[in-house]
Amino acid sequence: MILTVTLNAAIDKRYVVEEVRTGEVNRVRECVYTPGGKGLNVSKPAAIYGAEVTATGFVGGHAGHYIEDALRPFGIKSAFYHMEEESRSCINIWDEKNRCQTEFLEPGFSVTEADFEGFLEHFQGLVTDAEVVTISGSVPKGLDGTAYQRMVKLVKDAKKPVILDTSGKLLEAGIEACPTMIKPNLDEIRMLTGKDCTDPDEILDAAKVLHGRGIEIVTVSLGGEGALVVSGEGAYRARVPRIHAVNTVGCGDSMTAGFALGLSEGLSIRETLQKASAVSAAAAMREETGFFVKEDMERLLPQIEITALR
Repeated sequence: MILTVTLNAAIDKRYVVEEVRTGEVNRVRECVYTPGGKGLNVSKPAAIYGAEVTATGFVGGHAGHYIEDALRPFGIKSAFYHMEEESRSCINIWDEKNRCQTEFLEPGFSVTEADFEGFLEHFQGLVTDAEVVTISGSVPKGLDGTAYQRMVKLVKDAKKPVILDTSGKLLEAGIEACPTMIKPNLDEIRMLTGKDCTDPDEILDAAKVLHGRGIEIVTVSLGGEGALVVSGEGAYRARVPRIHAVNTVGCGDSMTAGFALGLSEGLSIRETLQKASAVSAAAAMREETGFFVKEDMERLLPQIEITALR
């Protein structure tokens, strides 16, 4: 079972408009509601692939019940910790004329230390049955930068692999607990290492620095240029074929899902990087965030070029 954590779950609302006109009334041509938050954008691709997935985190109010209901068609088991306040909404606006996206992300409700202690007890029970744990995204108001560090330690103490995909102080503190894998982008790896990372060699060196601190797998997202990974099995670069990208929101989370699948299946890091890259590329080809078609992934998989690095 893959256990995904979304402490700040949301309802994602995707609005399609002809053109965004600032200061004017904008008519929405199409809208789609989906359960969202980075962790749930990991849950959905993993479940579509065929894995058993349990989703946890905080949800609240009627919106929280909607999030749980909307996960059922994917076969995802909900194991959320319930709050009274309403879960947040996140709005993504797709401008058809200019082919660009604008996002509005609500902060969501506040969580007290007592709430978090209750969640941690609940979470610890779920970890027992998990093969892999993924922890993604932001945390609710009220929690400090050590929230993920404490969660990673619980998973590591249970001797289970854990993927941490977050940013800022949460990432800085989280890596002190040595998660099994992190997936920083270029800005994040610069923050963590102090390196400029202006060329591939510098990026690779920065990833090696983090690997040397005890993080088993360091994956650096390079957007449309693919990704590179440093691990105990070696360093590799993935390059993806040209695709017609429709919606790139959540593609990094789909890549995280691919890594969780690879870890749960016991694949080599090379095979895991190839699978994760194919899932991410397939997700970019579909409008719905956190969604892909398995046939797209299977067609792309042999086209993902994996190169060994120094």
